[in-house]
Amino acid sequence: MEVQQFYYDNKIVKKFIYATIVFGVVGMVVGLLLAFMFIFPNLTDDISWLSFGRLRPLHTNAVIFAFVGNAMFAGIYYSLQRLLKTRMASDLLSNINFWGWQLIIVAAAISLPLGYTTSKEYAELEWPIDIAIALVWVVFGVNMIWTILKRRQRHLYVAVWFYIATFVTVAVLHIFNSLELPVSALKSYSVYAGVQDALVQWWYGHNAVAFFLTTPFLGLMYYFVPKAANRPVYSYRLSIVHFWSLIFIYIWAGPHHLLYTALPEWAQNLGVAFSVMLIMPSWGGMINGLLTLRGAWDKVRTDPVLKFMVVAITGYGMATFEGPMLSLKNVNAIGHFTDWIIAHVHVGALAWNGFMAFGIIYYLVPRLFKTKLFSNGLANLHFWIGTLGIIMYALPMYVAGFTQASMWKQFNPDGTLVYGNFLETVTEIMPMYWMRAIGGTLYVVGMLILVYNIILTVRSGSKVTDELAEASALQHVSKRRTSGEGWHTWLERKPIKLTLYATVAILIGGIVQIVPTIMVKSNIPTISSVQPYTPLELEGRDIYIREGCVGCHSQMIRPFRSEVERYGDYSKAGEFVYDHPFLWGSKRTGPDLHRIGGKYSDNWHLNHMYDPQSTSSGSIMPAYQWLIRNELDKSQTETKMKTMVKLGVPYSEEDIANAQAHMLEQGTQIEKNLYTDPDFAEGYEADKQEGGSEFIEMRNREIVALIAYLQRLGTDIKVDNLETTAQN
Repeated sequence: MEVQQFYYDNKIVKKFIYATIVFGVVGMVVGLLLAFMFIFPNLTDDISWLSFGRLRPLHTNAVIFAFVGNAMFAGIYYSLQRLLKTRMASDLLSNINFWGWQLIIVAAAISLPLGYTTSKEYAELEWPIDIAIALVWVVFGVNMIWTILKRRQRHLYVAVWFYIATFVTVAVLHIFNSLELPVSALKSYSVYAGVQDALVQWWYGHNAVAFFLTTPFLGLMYYFVPKAANRPVYSYRLSIVHFWSLIFIYIWAGPHHLLYTALPEWAQNLGVAFSVMLIMPSWGGMINGLLTLRGAWDKVRTDPVLKFMVVAITGYGMATFEGPMLSLKNVNAIGHFTDWIIAHVHVGALAWNGFMAFGIIYYLVPRLFKTKLFSNGLANLHFWIGTLGIIMYALPMYVAGFTQASMWKQFNPDGTLVYGNFLETVTEIMPMYWMRAIGGTLYVVGMLILVYNIILTVRSGSKVTDELAEASALQHVSKRRTSGEGWHTWLERKPIKLTLYATVAILIGGIVQIVPTIMVKSNIPTISSVQPYTPLELEGRDIYIREGCVGCHSQMIRPFRSEVERYGDYSKAGEFVYDHPFLWGSKRTGPDLHRIGGKYSDNWHLNHMYDPQSTSSGSIMPAYQWLIRNELDKSQTETKMKTMVKLGVPYSEEDIANAQAHMLEQGTQIEKNLYTDPDFAEGYEADKQEGGSEFIEMRNREIVALIAYLQRLGTDIKVDNLETTAQN
């Protein structure tokens, strides 16, 4: 049998590890800054690109796609070559994958703070960057499949199955959720509206967690845990059941993010059923990972790599137990929109993804640089500080979530809300926000210890060189099952078939849930009184999106007595048919805004945006004073309306032709309303005299457009006279 020599590409692994560490520090520091903004809301006072609403998506994207994404690529590029006993098929594609991904991250780091966002959770990047993501992802997939086809190993190890499922599913999710019509180079509108957009977004959002943060890291677990422990995987059969059940069931679970919303009941119930089933394959994977360490617990006590991986797998088990529990309607009614969800997400992110990434880094760097880790003691210190940080982050957020839910739902004997003012709940949980900031600080300190340890390890080592290896050439692979060969063993020799079967498994759930919601119009009853936004309201909505208001405010009142009493009549599906994108939100740091229209005066809104504490004592909302100064850009209004027409919004040609006049008229009326406040009028006249020829009329400022949008919210229907017609 011919033995062939070849070289593993270690340089690409090194590049991804460096990027993981750099962007890990950046993403975590931004997250820590956001945690302190809850305590000091005006920490970045009047700096628009450092406001909470713009930095939040930067934090989530940096941690998910820059930190975890680069760690995923590092682990896959290292393990895939060794599992297949071959170099990556193309060094060029490997480097395009690396540099393309880093350019995407830089584009996100620039565009998000500048307010270029689609507002869709974990998919905020605008359409040119979405296209770049798709292209780079295809490069990664082509390189991986090509490498699999030129392998020297007959069977595909379990880790490779998870890598294949990751590539296929993320591609499908990203493409379908990112379908949008461009308005300009950095502005677009989702092709889906309202309920349909919400379903597609959370089909993507939940499964971005599943197939970007979970399945690739499960593949890495199946490779690195046995390697670090020097033990075989506990159960091959369990890994088969784990893989196929996980990828089939996970894709159905997205609607559990939309329980008690305007989403059709059947879709909600499907999400609940499959979410509960999800606990079985998830825990199957956790058990397989932990039991792989049987007989190696003495090594766990001394090896920091295994310590990180054990806590990572345990965190995965905790998060994947809690997820199905939160999907039960009675539990979701308590947890959704509260800080409980923040705790849940960060147990997964900090423990599962973060600690697994740290374990992989500590495992790989000494091997790549042919040296020993500079200090096991520092790595152990990192482990304990990081673990304490996770506990001090998560536990206060659980307490905050339970406190919020309890206070929101309490009634007096006379039927009124005990805590009628939303800010009472905010004040109550401030100590928990302090503890979260301390926990986050500890976690970041641990990350900095890693940076120091890795720098000194690299300095003590030698230059990274491609690693010489040898393996027998792969002989002819029979297309037929051999005598006594199991079905799955045969499938492991057929990568294209395996890929196709995995694709079918993940498509079924998406098709069953999404196609009926989009194609069967009776699923979304229309309401005759609901009309498109006026041109000024449309511009105001885009400002609302730009400033990231959806990160703290929901626009979805659920049919609970406490919510109807607090916010107004519950939300109907037909109210959102012109919303591209939907803005239901996923967290209430502030109150729901769906029925805010007409509740307060225009003056109140202006003062609230200029100095939130002046209208709402104890508020932790930052000021948005630049909205009062900035001139409203009306140059694209007609283009925006024409794009909306293509999406089915019934603007007439006359509406579009008269857009500027309508905006001036509505803006002038709001300006007159603002004059009713003597203090405002006096300040306005002084401002006009100081401004001279460069003065911007109040009617032409961004704040007026935002006020127009806020005053419109929830006013299209009257509860006593609701006319609903189902379109067939």
